Amino acid sequence: MSREQLYVKLNEIFREVFDSESIEVSDTTTTNDIEGWDSLMHIDLLFAIENAFEIRFDMEEGLTLQNVGEMADIILKKYNND
Repeated sequence: MSREQLYVKLNEIFREVFDSESIEVSDTTTTNDIEGWDSLMHIDLLFAIENAFEIRFDMEEGLTLQNVGEMADIILKKYNND
C-alpha cells in the first residue's frame, strides 16, 4: 500500500469516527486540528484503524503518537510487513 492510498482510507476512517465529511488529514494533523479528538475518541479511532487495516497497535505506539504522519508510518510498516 502506498502512502497516498493509506491517506484515502485514513480520511474515510477519520470522517466516520468524527462524523465530519470535511476532515482532511495529512502528516502534520494533530489532535488540536480536529474538533472532538480527545483521549476517548483517540481509542475509538485506533480501534477503527486496527479493524480497517487488520493490524494492532501496541500500548506505547497508541499513546505516543504526535501526529497523523507518525500514525501513517506505523500503519504502513505493520500493514506492508504482514
